[in-house]
Amino acid sequence: MNQVIAGALGQVGVFTIGDNAYETGTDSEFQHCYGPTWGQFKDRTRPAPGNHEYKSGNADGYFNYFGAAAGDPSQGYYSYDLGTWHIVVLNTNDHCRQVACDVGSPQEQWLRSDLAAHPAQCTLAMWHDPLFTSGTTHGNAPWAKPFWDDLYRAGADLVISAHEHNYERFAPQTPDGAPDAQFGIREFVVGTGGESHYADYNDIRPNSEVRDNKTYGVIRLILHPDGYDWDFLPAFRGDTFQDSGSAACHGAPKSQ
Repeated sequence: MNQVIAGALGQVGVFTIGDNAYETGTDSEFQHCYGPTWGQFKDRTRPAPGNHEYKSGNADGYFNYFGAAAGDPSQGYYSYDLGTWHIVVLNTNDHCRQVACDVGSPQEQWLRSDLAAHPAQCTLAMWHDPLFTSGTTHGNAPWAKPFWDDLYRAGADLVISAHEHNYERFAPQTPDGAPDAQFGIREFVVGTGGESHYADYNDIRPNSEVRDNKTYGVIRLILHPDGYDWDFLPAFRGDTFQDSGSAACHGAPKSQ
């Protein structure tokens, strides 16, 4: 399942949110599955690893394929700037068992330092396992909460995740799941890249605004200097599901 997000700000970039080449992210699967398709945009792609990348060991196929664009293979997290936006790519791998995510871990300390060094008006973070999801196959990923805590304190605007094989958009909220229209982070779950969809939703989480588990596709983000537009693009003609909108970036909570 190749969850892909296309972003643009003066230039076009492609983001992947993990599980890029099924089934286990081997060298062969990247070369023969990913390569002939999304691989044509490899030179403008910024990837994130998923749990399937680590099924073949240390995600060697993933790091071999993407090279320096994927960051240090012992870490799998990095950041960069796209126009005026600061983009953070984090690694939740196999429940954070291989690259730790907890408070005080090297990755979490790096995130805090990185955000302090890049106080951008608009910040986007992406990783594989969503903190919030109405999907029940995997469910919420509480091991990602330290990332949300740091991002919220820094005034981040967007988090993009996947893992659940569906699409879901949340209203801006705090790391504890309380609605926060002023300083909250909006989360998108985009697990619609091509693997089979998961079953219907059971309990809908608070702040969930839009859901779909029937449509394959990608999300297009247009990143403006002070805000962003989103537009879900179905992969096949005839698919009728749509989701689009716009929002402004915000600063950090004053109490932080």
